Amino acid sequence: MIESSTSARIQPPDPYRVSRRDLLRTGCLGAIGLTLPELLATENPSARPKSCVFIHQYGGLSQLDSWDLKPNAPDTIRGPYSPIATATPGFQVGELMPQLARASDRYAVIRSMTHTVPVHDVANRMLLAGRAMPLADAPAFGSIVTKLRPVTENVPPYVWLQKFGGGAAPPEPSYLTGGFLGLPYAPLVIGHGHDDNPATAGFRVKAFDTAENVSLERLESRWRLLRETARQSVPAGSVVSRDSMQSFQQRAFELLHGSHARQAFDTTQEPASMRDRYGRNPLGQNLLLARRLVEAGVRLTSVVAWTGLAPGEKFNSVETWDMHGNAGISIFENGWNGLGWALPRADQAVAALIEDLQDRGLLDSTLVVLIGEFGRTPRISKGAKAIGRDHWPHCYSAMLAGAGIRGGTVLGASDKQSAYVKDRPVSLEDFTATLFDALDIDPGTRMSPDGFTRPASIGTPVADLFG
Repeated sequence: MIESSTSARIQPPDPYRVSRRDLLRTGCLGAIGLTLPELLATENPSARPKSCVFIHQYGGLSQLDSWDLKPNAPDTIRGPYSPIATATPGFQVGELMPQLARASDRYAVIRSMTHTVPVHDVANRMLLAGRAMPLADAPAFGSIVTKLRPVTENVPPYVWLQKFGGGAAPPEPSYLTGGFLGLPYAPLVIGHGHDDNPATAGFRVKAFDTAENVSLERLESRWRLLRETARQSVPAGSVVSRDSMQSFQQRAFELLHGSHARQAFDTTQEPASMRDRYGRNPLGQNLLLARRLVEAGVRLTSVVAWTGLAPGEKFNSVETWDMHGNAGISIFENGWNGLGWALPRADQAVAALIEDLQDRGLLDSTLVVLIGEFGRTPRISKGAKAIGRDHWPHCYSAMLAGAGIRGGTVLGASDKQSAYVKDRPVSLEDFTATLFDALDIDPGTRMSPDGFTRPASIGTPVADLFG
């Protein structure tokens, strides 16, 4: 295991080699006469632009039963699951994650994520914006990425698979509108309910359908008229310029008129063996779709880690990981709101995504993020109907893979009960700055129209996560 801590041994730098990341961090581009686009082109003209698949373990995964087990703790804390070895010596995970255990050399785990807000909707809004208590109009991480790294293919730049639902959901403006960046940077949302996902027989993405009785020829006629009147269509003082609006409208028309995006969203083109590899459940099929979107050129795909209902179950929520026991299912049972059901399916799907991206030569250019809005309490308690663990933001875990992240790394440490951070605390600000860094985006890039305020992130990238 490559364990990063305050005492980690770091190789001395080569004084004659300066990386692109070093230049971004030190702000030396102007001094050497390069703009960022010029630097990117100079380093590797044929490099594939980086993408991200951001998997939200909505509700908050228990760190004690997955990434940070405490087998020597009392049974009221440790839970029933045993640690198992991974492919990385010295690194163990929970027994319900055997496939991710075998793939440990391809990802890093942070065991020291921390903040102070145990409320779902607020914590989710914080995770989306990458900072504690963000302003109401703060754009989500995906909106910022698509603003600073526009797509070059005829696909939506930002896609959200499986809309948040239930009481844990953050306010919709925090992730569906683009914030102060505006609607051109809002995601295309696919999946508005339990059955609206590629795991459902007969599922079809309807986002590219034209209105009833409107042919593509009629749509093209309308588009020509719109272009002719475009200069009068955007009011003076609008935050969206006329040129930006025209570009947005042009892309929308091309998406409707073309076939590239439609094909990317069609998971039925995948062989049955590949669909089985990811798992025939909402998370598995949505992650397979996410891989197809990466291949097609989508910049950011957010996926809510809804693993579906067990046979015979009925419940109107996608809060898989909010395992209080309040839904009548013990956190350790084999039902939709229990680890026995959810974690093996997440293990299969996430491992398949990482390995599939690796097999296709896409992992180096694709950042995979797996995180919830917080973790769960060390002490197991009785919920309204069954046992569970409650909300716990003070110490929890996250996983990162691809895009330069050093595999086999475990960063930070928790105390004996995984209650508080013992070493290397990582805030949401630093976590998000690390994601930007992995995507070759300077976290300090100013997002406001004046060019001086509202940086993409106010955090500092965690350098030890990069190899």
